[in-house]
Amino acid sequence: MITLRRSNERGHANHGWLDSWHSFSFANYFDPEHVQWGALRVINEDRVQPGAGFGEHSHRDMEIISYVLEGALAHKDSMGNVVSIVPGEVQRMSAGTGVMHSEFNHDKTGTTHFLQIWIMPARTGVTPSYEQKTFADSEKRGKLRLVVSPDGREGSVTINQDALMLAGLFDGSEVAEHSLASGRLGYVHLVRGELQVNGQQLSAGDAVMLENEPTITLAQGHAAEVLVFDLPR
Repeated sequence: MITLRRSNERGHANHGWLDSWHSFSFANYFDPEHVQWGALRVINEDRVQPGAGFGEHSHRDMEIISYVLEGALAHKDSMGNVVSIVPGEVQRMSAGTGVMHSEFNHDKTGTTHFLQIWIMPARTGVTPSYEQKTFADSEKRGKLRLVVSPDGREGSVTINQDALMLAGLFDGSEVAEHSLASGRLGYVHLVRGELQVNGQQLSAGDAVMLENEPTITLAQGHAAEVLVFDLPR
């Protein structure tokens, strides 16, 4: 079964300093049909205005991934990490027993555009931890690059859940496939551009949810950047 969800069907909140599109129920947006997909709990597409950001706040028992598309995201947390996240990097924070952090766009003129992704953990109460890695465009060109996994294989960042996140860049005749094991769920989020997923035509912000589908096939891309999730139910 394949379910297509268009970009404009997502929840939307514009706070002035922050323009955010919610793929799943979040904050004041609640849709009982879109609370989570397997272990995938949040995909927020956020645009943070110059000089603005999220003040210090707390998280616990959640795997939090930041994927920056434009600009830079300044991150500071109670574990002592003070870093900047830029396009091509994947940041993972396991909140575990509890962590405080803040995120800012310190640029005085440019917007920071990023995806905030939450994956529910396999185990609660773990020690909080942090990881950040760079994945070059050449590793994603015309193929799916594993960027998040439960065991860090292929140089991916490690999360506390049996879930995979893969990233790819596609144009023209470039084609890629990802096999889903029996009982697994697939979720494809098109970050930008245009792309066909199992024959469905997607534009930026669109998503496809897959259940009982053995294969995810990506084709006919035009300036496409895509994230593919392989998830437990």
